[in-house]
Amino acid sequence: MSRYRIPFNRPSIVGRELEYVQEAIVGGHSAGDGPLTQRCSETLSQWVGGSPVLLTTSCTHALEMSALLLGIEKGDEVIVPSFAFVTSAGAFALHGAKPVFVDIRPDTLNVDETQLREKITEKTKAIVALHYGGIACEMDSIEAISRESGVPIVEDNAHGLLGSYRGKPLGSFGCLATQSFHETKNFICGEGGALVINRPDWTERAEIIREKGTNRSRFLRGQVDKYTWVDVGSSYLPSEILAAFLLAQLEARDEIQDRRTKIWQRYQEELKTWAAEEGVGLPHVPEHCDHPGHLFYMLLPSESARARLIEHLAAHSILGVFHYQSLHLSEMGRNFGGRPGQCPITERVSDQLLRLPLYGGLSESEQDEVIDAVLNFHV
Repeated sequence: MSRYRIPFNRPSIVGRELEYVQEAIVGGHSAGDGPLTQRCSETLSQWVGGSPVLLTTSCTHALEMSALLLGIEKGDEVIVPSFAFVTSAGAFALHGAKPVFVDIRPDTLNVDETQLREKITEKTKAIVALHYGGIACEMDSIEAISRESGVPIVEDNAHGLLGSYRGKPLGSFGCLATQSFHETKNFICGEGGALVINRPDWTERAEIIREKGTNRSRFLRGQVDKYTWVDVGSSYLPSEILAAFLLAQLEARDEIQDRRTKIWQRYQEELKTWAAEEGVGLPHVPEHCDHPGHLFYMLLPSESARARLIEHLAAHSILGVFHYQSLHLSEMGRNFGGRPGQCPITERVSDQLLRLPLYGGLSESEQDEVIDAVLNFHV
Protein backbone atom coordinates (compact mmCIF):
# COMPACT_ATOMS: atom_id res chain seq x y z
CA MET A 1 0.00 0.00 0.00
CA SER A 2 1.24 3.49 -0.84
CA ARG A 3 2.54 5.66 1.98
CA TYR A 4 0.66 8.59 0.44
CA ARG A 5 -2.93 9.22 1.45
CA ILE A 6 -3.18 11.78 -1.37
CA PRO A 7 -1.38 10.35 -4.41
CA PHE A 8 -0.16 12.34 -7.37
CA ASN A 9 -2.67 10.58 -9.62
CA ARG A 10 -5.58 8.20 -9.10
CA PRO A 11 -7.38 6.75 -12.15
CA SER A 12 -11.14 6.65 -11.84
CA ILE A 13 -14.24 5.22 -13.47
CA VAL A 14 -16.61 8.00 -14.44
CA GLY A 15 -19.37 6.37 -16.47
CA ARG A 16 -20.01 3.28 -18.56
CA GLU A 17 -16.45 1.92 -18.74
CA LEU A 18 -17.17 -1.55 -17.36
CA GLU A 19 -20.43 -1.82 -19.28
CA TYR A 20 -18.66 -1.10 -22.56
CA VAL A 21 -15.81 -3.50 -21.74
CA GLN A 22 -18.36 -6.24 -21.16
CA GLU A 23 -20.09 -5.28 -24.40
CA ALA A 24 -16.83 -5.67 -26.31
CA ILE A 25 -16.17 -9.11 -24.84
CA VAL A 26 -19.69 -10.51 -25.04
CA GLY A 27 -20.16 -9.06 -28.51
CA GLY A 28 -17.36 -11.27 -29.78
CA HIS A 29 -15.10 -8.49 -31.06
CA SER A 30 -12.33 -7.77 -28.57
CA ALA A 31 -9.58 -7.17 -31.15
CA GLY A 32 -9.08 -3.75 -32.69
CA ASP A 33 -11.15 -1.62 -35.06
CA GLY A 34 -14.56 -2.69 -33.84
CA PRO A 35 -17.57 -0.39 -33.41
CA LEU A 36 -16.34 1.08 -30.12
CA THR A 37 -12.98 1.95 -31.67
CA GLN A 38 -14.80 3.70 -34.50
CA ARG A 39 -16.94 5.69 -32.07
CA CYS A 40 -13.82 6.86 -30.23
CA SER A 41 -12.17 7.91 -33.49
CA GLU A 42 -15.24 9.82 -34.63
CA THR A 43 -15.54 11.66 -31.30
CA LEU A 44 -11.86 12.61 -31.27
CA SER A 45 -12.05 13.76 -34.87
CA GLN A 46 -14.82 16.19 -33.93
CA TRP A 47 -12.73 17.55 -31.07
CA VAL A 48 -9.62 18.23 -33.16
CA GLY A 49 -11.25 19.88 -36.13
CA GLY A 50 -12.56 17.03 -38.27
CA SER A 51 -9.38 15.30 -39.48
CA PRO A 52 -9.18 11.50 -39.46
CA VAL A 53 -8.05 10.00 -36.14
CA LEU A 54 -6.62 6.51 -35.67
CA LEU A 55 -6.44 5.01 -32.19
CA THR A 56 -3.06 3.55 -31.25
CA THR A 57 -1.68 1.53 -28.38
CA SER A 58 0.17 4.58 -27.03
CA CYS A 59 1.21 8.12 -27.86
CA THR A 60 4.70 6.69 -28.38
CA HIS A 61 3.38 4.45 -31.13
CA ALA A 62 1.56 7.39 -32.71
CA LEU A 63 4.91 9.20 -32.80
CA GLU A 64 6.57 6.13 -34.34
CA MET A 65 3.86 6.07 -37.00
CA SER A 66 4.62 9.75 -37.65
CA ALA A 67 8.26 8.88 -38.24
CA LEU A 68 7.27 6.22 -40.77
CA LEU A 69 4.79 8.50 -42.55
CA LEU A 70 7.45 11.22 -42.81
CA GLY A 71 9.94 8.74 -44.24
CA ILE A 72 12.45 9.31 -41.46
CA GLU A 73 15.70 7.42 -42.02
CA LYS A 74 19.30 7.34 -40.87
CA GLY A 75 21.02 10.70 -41.25
CA ASP A 76 17.86 12.80 -40.94
CA GLU A 77 17.36 15.39 -38.20
CA VAL A 78 14.28 16.18 -36.13
CA ILE A 79 14.05 19.34 -34.02
CA VAL A 80 12.62 18.63 -30.56
CA PRO A 81 12.45 20.52 -27.26
CA SER A 82 14.85 19.15 -24.68
CA PHE A 83 12.12 19.56 -22.04
CA ALA A 84 9.92 16.72 -23.26
CA PHE A 85 9.10 13.09 -22.64
CA VAL A 86 11.75 10.74 -23.98
CA THR A 87 9.63 9.41 -26.86
CA SER A 88 9.21 12.89 -28.35
CA ALA A 89 12.79 12.33 -29.50
CA GLY A 90 13.13 8.56 -29.18
CA ALA A 91 10.37 7.67 -31.64
CA PHE A 92 12.34 9.41 -34.39
CA ALA A 93 15.74 8.21 -33.20
CA LEU A 94 14.39 4.66 -33.42
CA HIS A 95 14.22 5.16 -37.20
CA GLY A 96 17.68 6.66 -37.50
CA ALA A 97 17.09 10.38 -37.01
CA LYS A 98 19.30 12.61 -34.91
CA PRO A 99 17.32 14.67 -32.38
CA VAL A 100 18.36 18.33 -32.51
CA PHE A 101 17.54 19.76 -29.09
CA VAL A 102 16.08 23.23 -28.63
CA ASP A 103 15.55 25.14 -25.39
CA ILE A 104 12.17 26.25 -24.06
CA ARG A 105 10.52 29.57 -23.31
CA PRO A 106 10.72 30.60 -19.64
CA ASP A 107 7.01 31.50 -19.47
CA THR A 108 5.04 28.60 -20.99
CA LEU A 109 7.88 26.02 -20.94
CA ASN A 110 7.14 25.31 -24.60
CA VAL A 111 9.73 25.15 -27.37
CA ASP A 112 11.35 28.53 -27.94
CA GLU A 113 10.17 29.33 -31.45
CA THR A 114 12.87 32.01 -31.86
CA GLN A 115 15.54 29.29 -31.89
CA LEU A 116 14.02 27.12 -34.61
CA ARG A 117 15.31 28.83 -37.77
CA GLU A 118 18.95 28.50 -36.75
CA LYS A 119 18.48 24.76 -36.13
CA ILE A 120 17.05 23.95 -39.57
CA THR A 121 19.42 22.33 -42.07
CA GLU A 122 18.99 20.43 -45.31
CA LYS A 123 18.71 17.29 -43.15
CA THR A 124 15.77 18.54 -41.04
CA LYS A 125 12.65 16.43 -41.60
CA ALA A 126 10.32 17.62 -38.82
CA ILE A 127 9.74 20.09 -35.99
CA VAL A 128 8.12 18.58 -32.88
CA ALA A 129 5.84 21.03 -31.08
CA LEU A 130 4.94 19.78 -27.60
CA HIS A 131 2.18 21.77 -25.86
CA TYR A 132 3.38 21.56 -22.26
CA GLY A 133 0.55 21.22 -19.77
CA GLY A 134 -1.88 21.69 -22.65
CA ILE A 135 -0.87 25.35 -23.05
CA ALA A 136 -0.19 25.96 -26.72
CA CYS A 137 3.15 26.65 -28.35
CA GLU A 138 3.31 29.87 -30.36
CA MET A 139 1.88 28.25 -33.44
CA ASP A 140 1.68 31.39 -35.62
CA SER A 141 5.46 31.69 -35.56
CA ILE A 142 6.10 27.96 -35.82
CA GLU A 143 3.74 27.61 -38.78
CA ALA A 144 5.42 30.54 -40.53
CA ILE A 145 8.83 28.87 -40.07
CA SER A 146 7.39 25.60 -41.34
CA ARG A 147 6.01 27.28 -44.48
CA GLU A 148 9.25 29.13 -45.19
CA SER A 149 11.48 26.10 -44.72
CA GLY A 150 9.17 23.35 -45.97
CA VAL A 151 9.79 21.42 -42.74
CA PRO A 152 6.56 19.81 -41.45
CA ILE A 153 5.26 20.13 -37.89
CA VAL A 154 4.38 17.16 -35.71
CA GLU A 155 2.32 18.17 -32.69
CA ASP A 156 2.99 16.18 -29.54
CA ASN A 157 -0.43 16.89 -28.08
CA ALA A 158 -0.26 14.37 -25.24
CA HIS A 159 -1.24 17.11 -22.75
CA GLY A 160 -3.39 19.28 -24.96
CA LEU A 161 -6.59 17.54 -26.03
CA LEU A 162 -9.40 20.16 -25.86
CA GLY A 163 -6.88 22.99 -25.59
CA SER A 164 -6.78 25.69 -28.27
CA TYR A 165 -4.62 28.42 -29.78
CA ARG A 166 -6.42 31.54 -31.00
CA GLY A 167 -9.64 29.53 -31.00
CA LYS A 168 -8.28 26.66 -33.10
CA PRO A 169 -8.06 23.23 -31.43
CA LEU A 170 -4.68 21.81 -30.55
CA GLY A 171 -4.02 18.76 -32.66
CA SER A 172 -5.14 20.54 -35.84
CA PHE A 173 -1.93 22.46 -36.63
CA GLY A 174 0.72 19.91 -37.58
CA CYS A 175 0.57 17.64 -40.60
CA LEU A 176 0.31 14.98 -37.86
CA ALA A 177 -0.58 15.20 -34.18
CA THR A 178 -0.36 12.63 -31.43
CA GLN A 179 -2.56 12.10 -28.38
CA SER A 180 -2.14 10.14 -25.13
CA PHE A 181 -4.65 8.26 -22.98
CA HIS A 182 -2.15 7.12 -20.37
CA GLU A 183 -3.61 6.85 -16.87
CA THR A 184 -2.25 10.29 -15.93
CA LYS A 185 -4.05 12.10 -18.76
CA ASN A 186 -7.49 13.75 -18.70
CA PHE A 187 -9.07 10.85 -20.63
CA ILE A 188 -7.63 7.43 -19.93
CA CYS A 189 -7.65 3.75 -20.82
CA GLY A 190 -4.52 2.73 -18.89
CA GLU A 191 -2.27 2.94 -21.92
CA GLY A 192 -3.38 4.26 -25.28
CA GLY A 193 -2.98 6.99 -27.85
CA ALA A 194 -4.13 8.35 -31.17
CA LEU A 195 -2.74 9.79 -34.38
CA VAL A 196 -4.47 12.79 -35.94
CA ILE A 197 -3.88 12.90 -39.69
CA ASN A 198 -4.16 16.46 -40.94
CA ARG A 199 -2.91 15.41 -44.37
CA PRO A 200 -5.92 13.45 -45.72
CA ASP A 201 -3.81 11.92 -48.50
CA TRP A 202 -1.76 10.14 -45.81
CA THR A 203 -4.74 8.40 -44.20
CA GLU A 204 -4.66 5.17 -46.20
CA ARG A 205 -0.94 4.67 -45.64
CA ALA A 206 -1.38 5.41 -41.94
CA GLU A 207 -4.00 2.65 -41.78
CA ILE A 208 -1.60 0.26 -43.46
CA ILE A 209 1.28 1.12 -41.12
CA ARG A 210 -0.98 0.65 -38.10
CA GLU A 211 -2.11 -2.77 -39.37
CA LYS A 212 1.36 -4.35 -39.56
CA GLY A 213 1.92 -3.11 -43.11
CA THR A 214 -1.20 -4.79 -44.51
CA ASN A 215 -4.22 -3.39 -46.33
CA ARG A 216 -6.58 -5.06 -43.84
CA SER A 217 -8.59 -1.83 -43.35
CA ARG A 218 -9.46 -1.79 -47.04
CA PHE A 219 -10.46 -5.46 -46.78
CA LEU A 220 -12.77 -4.74 -43.83
CA ARG A 221 -14.44 -1.98 -45.86
CA GLY A 222 -14.99 -4.41 -48.74
CA GLN A 223 -12.62 -2.56 -51.06
CA VAL A 224 -10.47 -5.65 -51.72
CA ASP A 225 -11.37 -9.36 -51.52
CA LYS A 226 -8.36 -10.25 -49.37
CA TYR A 227 -5.60 -8.44 -47.57
CA THR A 228 -1.87 -8.82 -47.82
CA TRP A 229 1.47 -7.26 -46.87
CA VAL A 230 1.91 -4.03 -48.87
CA ASP A 231 4.20 -1.71 -46.85
CA VAL A 232 6.27 -1.40 -43.69
CA GLY A 233 4.34 -1.29 -40.44
CA SER A 234 3.80 -2.76 -37.03
CA SER A 235 1.04 -3.67 -34.58
CA TYR A 236 -0.11 -0.24 -33.45
CA LEU A 237 -3.83 -1.04 -33.21
CA PRO A 238 -5.32 -1.16 -29.68
CA SER A 239 -7.84 -3.76 -28.61
CA GLU A 240 -11.56 -3.06 -28.55
CA ILE A 241 -11.41 -3.51 -24.77
CA LEU A 242 -9.16 -0.45 -24.42
CA ALA A 243 -11.39 1.49 -26.79
CA ALA A 244 -14.42 0.48 -24.72
CA PHE A 245 -12.95 1.99 -21.58
CA LEU A 246 -11.82 5.11 -23.45
CA LEU A 247 -15.21 5.67 -25.07
CA ALA A 248 -16.91 5.93 -21.69
CA GLN A 249 -14.30 8.49 -20.64
CA LEU A 250 -14.84 10.54 -23.79
CA GLU A 251 -18.59 10.49 -23.20
CA ALA A 252 -17.99 11.95 -19.73
CA ARG A 253 -16.11 14.90 -21.24
CA ASP A 254 -18.07 17.64 -19.47
CA GLU A 255 -17.82 16.02 -16.04
CA ILE A 256 -14.10 15.30 -16.38
CA GLN A 257 -13.20 18.72 -17.73
CA ASP A 258 -15.35 20.62 -15.26
CA ARG A 259 -13.70 18.88 -12.31
CA ARG A 260 -10.11 19.24 -13.58
CA THR A 261 -10.59 22.88 -14.52
CA LYS A 262 -11.95 23.74 -11.10
CA ILE A 263 -9.04 22.00 -9.36
CA TRP A 264 -6.51 23.79 -11.60
CA GLN A 265 -8.11 27.19 -11.13
CA ARG A 266 -8.30 26.76 -7.37
CA TYR A 267 -4.60 25.96 -7.14
CA GLN A 268 -3.77 29.00 -9.24
CA GLU A 269 -5.98 31.35 -7.23
CA GLU A 270 -5.13 30.18 -3.72
CA LEU A 271 -1.38 29.80 -4.24
CA LYS A 272 -0.62 32.99 -6.18
CA THR A 273 0.02 35.26 -3.18
CA TRP A 274 2.20 32.67 -1.44
CA ALA A 275 4.08 32.05 -4.70
CA ALA A 276 4.80 35.75 -5.21
CA GLU A 277 6.08 36.09 -1.65
CA GLU A 278 8.26 32.96 -1.83
CA GLY A 279 9.66 33.53 -5.31
CA VAL A 280 7.86 30.51 -6.78
CA GLY A 281 6.66 30.41 -10.38
CA LEU A 282 3.16 29.23 -11.33
CA PRO A 283 1.82 28.29 -14.78
CA HIS A 284 1.51 31.12 -17.30
CA VAL A 285 -1.39 30.99 -19.75
CA PRO A 286 -1.27 33.55 -22.60
CA GLU A 287 -4.57 35.29 -23.31
CA HIS A 288 -4.84 33.67 -26.73
CA CYS A 289 -4.56 30.13 -25.31
CA ASP A 290 -7.18 27.93 -23.68
CA HIS A 291 -5.90 24.86 -21.84
CA PRO A 292 -7.62 21.66 -20.62
CA GLY A 293 -6.42 21.69 -17.02
CA HIS A 294 -4.04 18.81 -17.54
CA LEU A 295 -1.37 19.50 -14.91
CA PHE A 296 -0.44 22.07 -12.29
CA TYR A 297 3.18 22.84 -11.57
CA MET A 298 5.29 25.16 -9.44
CA LEU A 299 8.83 26.35 -10.16
CA LEU A 300 10.81 26.46 -6.92
CA PRO A 301 13.80 28.82 -6.65
CA SER A 302 16.27 25.92 -6.46
CA GLU A 303 16.62 22.16 -6.65
CA SER A 304 17.19 21.99 -2.90
CA ALA A 305 14.00 23.96 -2.23
CA ARG A 306 12.09 21.53 -4.42
CA ALA A 307 13.53 18.56 -2.55
CA ARG A 308 12.52 20.10 0.77
CA LEU A 309 8.98 20.77 -0.46
CA ILE A 310 8.65 17.18 -1.69
CA GLU A 311 9.74 16.00 1.78
CA HIS A 312 7.34 18.47 3.43
CA LEU A 313 4.42 17.19 1.36
CA ALA A 314 5.40 13.58 2.04
CA ALA A 315 5.29 14.31 5.78
CA HIS A 316 1.63 15.21 5.21
CA SER A 317 1.11 12.01 3.20
CA ILE A 318 0.91 13.95 -0.09
CA LEU A 319 2.86 12.94 -3.19
CA GLY A 320 4.38 15.77 -5.20
CA VAL A 321 6.55 14.82 -8.18
CA PHE A 322 8.97 16.47 -10.58
CA HIS A 323 8.71 16.03 -14.34
CA TYR A 324 10.92 15.86 -17.44
CA GLN A 325 14.66 15.67 -17.11
CA SER A 326 16.76 17.44 -19.75
CA LEU A 327 16.90 15.15 -22.77
CA HIS A 328 20.13 16.67 -24.05
CA LEU A 329 21.87 15.70 -20.80
CA SER A 330 20.56 12.13 -20.71
CA GLU A 331 22.85 9.24 -21.61
CA MET A 332 21.28 9.00 -25.07
CA GLY A 333 21.11 12.77 -25.47
CA ARG A 334 24.86 13.06 -24.92
CA ASN A 335 25.35 10.42 -27.61
CA PHE A 336 23.64 12.87 -29.98
CA GLY A 337 25.93 15.73 -28.95
CA GLY A 338 24.06 17.07 -25.92
CA ARG A 339 26.20 19.03 -23.48
CA PRO A 340 25.75 21.05 -20.28
CA GLY A 341 24.69 24.64 -20.93
CA GLN A 342 23.18 23.85 -24.32
CA CYS A 343 19.61 24.45 -23.12
CA PRO A 344 19.94 26.50 -19.91
CA ILE A 345 16.24 27.13 -19.29
CA THR A 346 15.46 23.44 -19.70
CA GLU A 347 18.26 22.57 -17.27
CA ARG A 348 16.92 25.02 -14.68
CA VAL A 349 13.29 23.98 -15.06
CA SER A 350 14.17 20.29 -14.86
CA ASP A 351 15.74 20.95 -11.46
CA GLN A 352 13.04 23.22 -10.08
CA LEU A 353 9.63 22.05 -11.33
CA LEU A 354 7.22 20.29 -8.97
CA ARG A 355 3.78 18.97 -9.92
CA LEU A 356 0.88 18.86 -7.46
CA PRO A 357 -1.81 16.15 -7.32
CA LEU A 358 -4.45 16.72 -9.99
CA TYR A 359 -7.02 14.10 -10.91
CA GLY A 360 -10.79 13.97 -11.22
CA GLY A 361 -11.30 12.11 -7.94
CA LEU A 362 -9.35 14.65 -5.88
CA SER A 363 -11.92 15.82 -3.34
CA GLU A 364 -12.31 19.38 -2.13
CA SER A 365 -11.10 18.41 1.34
CA GLU A 366 -8.06 16.65 -0.13
CA GLN A 367 -7.20 19.71 -2.16
CA ASP A 368 -7.60 21.76 1.03
CA GLU A 369 -4.88 19.59 2.59
CA VAL A 370 -2.54 20.02 -0.38
CA ILE A 371 -3.00 23.80 -0.46
CA ASP A 372 -2.59 24.13 3.31
CA ALA A 373 0.61 22.07 3.23
CA VAL A 374 2.06 24.26 0.46
CA LEU A 375 1.08 27.49 2.22
CA ASN A 376 2.83 26.31 5.36
CA PHE A 377 6.11 25.76 3.51
CA HIS A 378 8.70 28.51 3.36
CA VAL A 379 11.49 28.52 0.82
